[in-house]
Amino acid sequence: MDTVAKRRRRTATVFALAFLLLLVFMVLDLSQAYVTLSFQDAFSALFGQGSETSIIIVQKYNLPRVIMACLVGAGLGIAGAIMQALFRNPMASPYILGLSSGASLGAAIGMTYTIAWIPSLILTPLLAFITCMATLFLVYFISDVKGRVSTETLLLSGIAVGSLLSAMVSLLTYIAGDQMSGIVYWTMGNLTNSTWDNIMIVAPLVIAGCIIMVSCSRDLNAMMLGDAHAQDLGVEVKMVRLQLLVASALVTAAAVAFVGVIGFVGLVVPHILRIVMGPDNRALLPASLVGGAAFLMMCDYISRVITPNIGILPIGIITALIGAPYFIYLLRRRRNEVGWG
Repeated sequence: MDTVAKRRRRTATVFALAFLLLLVFMVLDLSQAYVTLSFQDAFSALFGQGSETSIIIVQKYNLPRVIMACLVGAGLGIAGAIMQALFRNPMASPYILGLSSGASLGAAIGMTYTIAWIPSLILTPLLAFITCMATLFLVYFISDVKGRVSTETLLLSGIAVGSLLSAMVSLLTYIAGDQMSGIVYWTMGNLTNSTWDNIMIVAPLVIAGCIIMVSCSRDLNAMMLGDAHAQDLGVEVKMVRLQLLVASALVTAAAVAFVGVIGFVGLVVPHILRIVMGPDNRALLPASLVGGAAFLMMCDYISRVITPNIGILPIGIITALIGAPYFIYLLRRRRNEVGWG
């Protein structure tokens, strides 16, 4: 009973800290614009109080970016937790099946070629979403051998397909001409151009995918013991795995469609939370959702204040600067397990 009580207190503490960090960096991020506001002014303007200028800056320009950061961070965080549980690998991420390469290919096509009856602002995220989802189904189709899909085959297929798609993105970048800078900038991630119209598209997809993933947390706990044990417990392993893969890909595709590829959120956040809270996905998945939102909010704030003379850095640079060293730490920590020792 003492162990259960300690685990519950630890879980409650983690959620409280994650919500606190999310709230603090949300208000700090709301104050960052071309005209910097104080913490108090930003907080007041959020509720329609203060000067008219402050209210316009916060509610019309900054608030859509902040909400998008919450949605994207939450989606990537929980999708990363799902992938780490499915592959039973702490170094798995939402992009492990080549989804980032698929989304980048769609965005590169949208920026390089135009369709007269589709505005360019819609074409690029639409193609990024479609190619991201198509990548998942291609990887799953390749991995399906005589009706059986193993995690090892999925992983290898994702690496192969991702490498192929990355080569295609590089080719399009090379021939893009004047659009080359746009493609490169998109792959770095950017929340600056978020609008309420974007949020109306992204929010339902992310919320629906997160609900599906959280609802499968009990089955996911059983699958972490191995497919055979999960089947003995009555879990339809193939169906649940496909459902979780589709839901995580849906959330990932929606997250990156409008803001570009933002790495390491789904790697760092769920892994740290798994160390602190334990492997129970019933608590880990919601915590990864909140933690991912807080982490990306923090990174967006840092990207706006770290280089005032240069301007706003792409948020993908900040997440990489934080996440890459941690990824190296993971490799060093597990070197004996992967045959490096």
